[in-house]
Amino acid sequence: MRQTAPLNWSSTAPRKGHDGRRRWETKPERVSNGGYADIRGVLSRERQLAMSWGTELWDQFENLDKHTQWGIDFLERYAKFVKERLEIEQTYAKQLRNLVKKYCPKRSKEDEPRFSSCLSFYAILNELNDYAGQREIVAEEMGHKVYGELMRYGQDLKSERKHHLAEGRKAQQYLDHCWKQMDNSKKKFERECKEAEKSQISYERLDNDANATKSEVEKAKSQLYLRTHMADESKNEYAAQLQNFNGEQWKHFNVAIPQIFKNLQDMDERRTVKLGETYRSFAEVERRVIPIISKCLDGMVVAAKSVDERRDSAIVVESFKSGFDPPVDFPFEDYSQNIYRTGSDGTISTPKNEAVRPDPKHSVSRAKNKLWLFGKKPKAPTLEDFSHLPPEQRRKRLQQRIDELSKELQKEVDQRDALNKMKDVYEKNPQMGDPGSLQPKISETMCNMERLRSEIHKNESWLSEVEGKQSSRGDRRASADVNHHAPHGRESPEGSYTDDPSQEHRSPPQPDPHEFDDEFEDDDPLPAIGHCKALYGFDGQNEGTLVMKEDEILYIIEEDKGDGWTRARKQSGEEGYVPTSYVEITLEKNSKGS
Repeated sequence: MRQTAPLNWSSTAPRKGHDGRRRWETKPERVSNGGYADIRGVLSRERQLAMSWGTELWDQFENLDKHTQWGIDFLERYAKFVKERLEIEQTYAKQLRNLVKKYCPKRSKEDEPRFSSCLSFYAILNELNDYAGQREIVAEEMGHKVYGELMRYGQDLKSERKHHLAEGRKAQQYLDHCWKQMDNSKKKFERECKEAEKSQISYERLDNDANATKSEVEKAKSQLYLRTHMADESKNEYAAQLQNFNGEQWKHFNVAIPQIFKNLQDMDERRTVKLGETYRSFAEVERRVIPIISKCLDGMVVAAKSVDERRDSAIVVESFKSGFDPPVDFPFEDYSQNIYRTGSDGTISTPKNEAVRPDPKHSVSRAKNKLWLFGKKPKAPTLEDFSHLPPEQRRKRLQQRIDELSKELQKEVDQRDALNKMKDVYEKNPQMGDPGSLQPKISETMCNMERLRSEIHKNESWLSEVEGKQSSRGDRRASADVNHHAPHGRESPEGSYTDDPSQEHRSPPQPDPHEFDDEFEDDDPLPAIGHCKALYGFDGQNEGTLVMKEDEILYIIEEDKGDGWTRARKQSGEEGYVPTSYVEITLEKNSKGS
């Protein structure tokens, strides 16, 4: 853009403007100034009142062009920052949700542990999921109220800036046009003046020449008048163009450009205000979710305080309690009474063929290497009546199954009632449907009801059996000895690994078939190291166990290795494992210390 300097009203000499072009300067008294001096005085006072781009930066069009472009670039840069910030929030929220999903239980609520520590952790996961939702809200609000608003406002600023700059260039082009007209009239006036001077010199030369004819003098005089007239016309035209240019230049630098620059200044100030508003919105978006986030954190604290170690311990007892009474203390047996008795006295002694026993340590070592006493036992199959479980666990599972079957039965009853009502409606209003079409479904529902009732009756029978056994066993144990104390570390004889991983019970060792055959068929029988008396009957349903009756006498051929099972042999020669807590054991004196 060309920057034209204001005219110097105190001189008539031509001078160069900022663009290198000459500007003709004249005194105000030579042309009609139209009261410009008074208006300029008013404008000078206004400049002192306010700093305006139009008055202070009248010759800085290029710099304002660059500044306004920088302002829009800065706004877009901030918008990009907001976009990257909300993307971070979105990624953070997504990662939090994935973390919660990873650690949330994948099983049904009924299968989940009831420990307060687990429940508190799941509550914390729920609160964290809500926290992730608040981060998503932050990202959404930033995208809508900050980033989206900035992008729309930036497009409006670009259009407005383009319009104002176009107006400025248009005003400058019009001023350049006026200057060219004035410059052309000035040059024409200069040429006409030079021609008039030449005509003046020619006329004076012929007028003083005695040899010149009268016609030549008259012709020179006419030429002088013509040139003088043309110079006067050029002068008047130049004066008019100069006055017009000065007026347009004044309007340009005091009206048009100040107004355009004022519009640019207003636009830039609005941009600054908009940035301040979005800065505040950026913070307010975060501030609005802080109360909800605080509630999420408070929920986590409440969940942490709800952890109850006593309650968890009680749940462990309830979950793993077998229902068996602990074994009584071993009674003292006075073997000195057998010293003078013979083998026909009816006492239990070691058979003659076992008088010379191999080293007990060697026998234990051989059994340890071949059997599975300390290895992981295979999982016993789940039986329909849960007889593989200890009494208490079996009772709980049977009761749970009865409750589930009762719920299913109730659903079938409700469905039957609904079908019967629908059938009645169809019978009264045949146009609504065929009653016979519902009969197959009704029959199927009735069959399901009969099946469920049969299942419930069967499980209730098993439950009654378990409850009856527990009652009789408790009465018998109490009558035997109420002051006996239970040794620790014993397992229930009917226990095994259940299908619930949180409730694992011990089962009798399940040997490999080949090793079992090698141990009991190929090798010599193990020597007896004592004898035992069965306190209770044991059915020995699992492989490797031994069936025994109450008060039956058995030979002990291998001690309990800490897993709750003792290896014994019947008098018939049959060997197997029996629950240690079901028998009263008496070892030989020389075997106890080995």
